[in-house]
Amino acid sequence: MQQNLPTTLGALKKSGFALRSIKEEMRDNLIHALKNKIDLFEGIQGYELSVIPQLQTAILSKHNIILLGLRGQAKTKIARLMVRLLDEYIPIVEGSEINDNPLQPLSRFAKDRIEEKGDDTPIAWIHRDLRYTEKLATPDVSVADLIGDADPIKAATLKLPYSDERVIHYGLIPRSNRGLFVINELPDLQARIQVSLFNILQEGDIQIRGFKLRMPLDIQFIFTANPEDYTNRGSIVTPLKDRIDSQILTHYPKTLEIAQRVTMQEADINPDVSSKIYCAPLLKRILERVAFEARESTFVDQKSGVSARLTISAYENLYSSAYRRMLMQHSDTEFVRITDLMSMIPNITGKVELVYEGEVEGVSNVAQNLLGKAIRSEFLMHFPDPNKLAKTKQRANGPFEKIVTWFNDNTLFLNPDLSFDEYRKRILNVSYLKEVVTNHHHDLSETDTLLMMEFVLHGLAEYNKLSKFVSDTDIKFSDLMNSMLKVPSSNEEEEI
Repeated sequence: MQQNLPTTLGALKKSGFALRSIKEEMRDNLIHALKNKIDLFEGIQGYELSVIPQLQTAILSKHNIILLGLRGQAKTKIARLMVRLLDEYIPIVEGSEINDNPLQPLSRFAKDRIEEKGDDTPIAWIHRDLRYTEKLATPDVSVADLIGDADPIKAATLKLPYSDERVIHYGLIPRSNRGLFVINELPDLQARIQVSLFNILQEGDIQIRGFKLRMPLDIQFIFTANPEDYTNRGSIVTPLKDRIDSQILTHYPKTLEIAQRVTMQEADINPDVSSKIYCAPLLKRILERVAFEARESTFVDQKSGVSARLTISAYENLYSSAYRRMLMQHSDTEFVRITDLMSMIPNITGKVELVYEGEVEGVSNVAQNLLGKAIRSEFLMHFPDPNKLAKTKQRANGPFEKIVTWFNDNTLFLNPDLSFDEYRKRILNVSYLKEVVTNHHHDLSETDTLLMMEFVLHGLAEYNKLSKFVSDTDIKFSDLMNSMLKVPSSNEEEEI
């Protein structure tokens, strides 16, 4: 707490403390931040030209706000960052349950205290972090939870009748007076509970049943909602929606680069792991492409959305897969391989909602399909299109034909647990594979060369030039035609 702050009402009056509403307070602090180019929404990626300007406009207009968007679009994070717009400390009547402003008390407790002690009324100072309240809307939330009710225990203890306002037990909203109050997933509130918010938003006061008092609270409301809720679980009643001044639409990252920044920022990778394991930019781009492909897939429910948490958790799994191999092989360093992408299958299956066609296909197959499409899309960023080459007169001399021909008589098995030496041996044994990579990419390190060689194999499989069969233990690459005639087995004699 800052030193030399007034500790009594009299000292507070002499200090020249200005009486401001929370919306005026936030507006003034935002004006200061904009003039001085202070980033109050640090860590929010991809919203610089869309959500953030709209949010700033709403705050300047002193509006209550609803953030509307699919899951995993940083709605709650934005709401929590708005605490930065508050003054560091504000004074309250010491002991007040609802953060009574000493210069404009609301509760019976504060008024009685000031009447009794006058300018000697004790003042406490609360930090802005204590002025934030967040409530997840659930169907069991009651009016008493949010607004308050008569407390029979308090009435009995103080020997007061129920008509005395001192027996009121305040709900979350009154206790958030002079602060931010956030309701997440607003449509999940029952309609009758939403109705109880009408007066607060329109008139700025609350009424508690059985009492005549009208308490004009000073609160900045922020709501979040998912459009899916409007049809699947509930809805925002029209009069309430009409009373929320600004509706701001959030969205997913619009480019791979922005998506990567979000993932890198939010992923929780142990420093001891990240310092020993190398993850190439290629893997990071494929990872993000999976989410982009899912957001376009006809198998995935687009109304539900594909959260940014998918790529965040998948990125953590990539490192963990490589770290597991490092521990098993007793090595000091490791790098993430294309085969490690299989470790993100659980992340995909756990974070996408499927439509009927996707359910018929099977969630694991859909996950494999999304991963394959991501590899296919990224392949064209590094190598020629195999299908276009196949239509040219130079097909026989194309960069991939010799590799495909090699698989006429050979099969390659890869799995995430292979030691580096064994992995290297198997990859280098594929004729012409290294030549294709070095012809298109110069000055690559040995690790990046091996990674790119493996990537070529996965890419050719996605373009139907090779057969790829994924089992519980191995990924098998073989000739496309032979694979149609033979059941894959990791114990075949031609294994490399």
